[in-house]
Amino acid sequence: MPVNLDNPNDLDGATVLGASDDKLGKVQDVYFDNETSRPEWVSVKTGMFGGNVALVPLSQADFDGQDLRVPYSKDQMKSAPHHDPGQDLSPSDEQDLYRHYQMDYTPTRTGNGDDGDRRQDRAGESGVQGRDTSGPTTDEAMPRSEEQLHVGTEQQETGKARLRKHIVTETETVQVPVSREEVRVEREPITEANRGQAMAGGDLTEEEHEVTLTEERAVVTKEAVPVERVRLGTETVTDEQTVTEEVRKEQIDADTDETTPRR
Repeated sequence: MPVNLDNPNDLDGATVLGASDDKLGKVQDVYFDNETSRPEWVSVKTGMFGGNVALVPLSQADFDGQDLRVPYSKDQMKSAPHHDPGQDLSPSDEQDLYRHYQMDYTPTRTGNGDDGDRRQDRAGESGVQGRDTSGPTTDEAMPRSEEQLHVGTEQQETGKARLRKHIVTETETVQVPVSREEVRVEREPITEANRGQAMAGGDLTEEEHEVTLTEERAVVTKEAVPVERVRLGTETVTDEQTVTEEVRKEQIDADTDETTPRR
């Protein structure tokens, strides 16, 4: 279906879709037929940054006001004969393009029989002021384009944080005061007060007297008690998320059984 446009400028920047509705690129320039002044070709910017330009015929294209649909594949468009952007199409250029897209080619002639420019010079028409010095005047205005910088962000992994619990053994030394009993020999002279007790036994005898001694020993007991809670948290610019996990810390103290030597 041929493109039917009241204003060909509507094609500027339109998205070009191929035979399988895959995106081929965007319209950069429109080329007009010299006799009919109708749009005949469009240059399409392809590639991630629009670095490639290919010409596509409009004879079988359909434009819905936003997307331009053409019955060609991406490979077919990319392999089209190269044409420098902004340069007029010569008859040989058109012939190569028509042959590539498998279309019948009928060259356009000017009044003097020479091959003419396919675009009509509209200089002097009503509403068109001035003229283009670089080629035929095809519009009343000169389009101006500019590159726009699109800056975005992406999220990437920078590292990981982990909590690991393991058991460590430490020796803790505590000074504990302990007491013990020691033997002390006490002597007292014979007096009138204790003479009766002293004379109660025999004159000369063999005897034994025993005293039980005691001492204190350090006793150690252990108890596992929670001493703190450790958590992992994450934070972003727009939100805050905290991840909390219960953690326990196990710690082992040395259990020693030491006997204090007697002096």
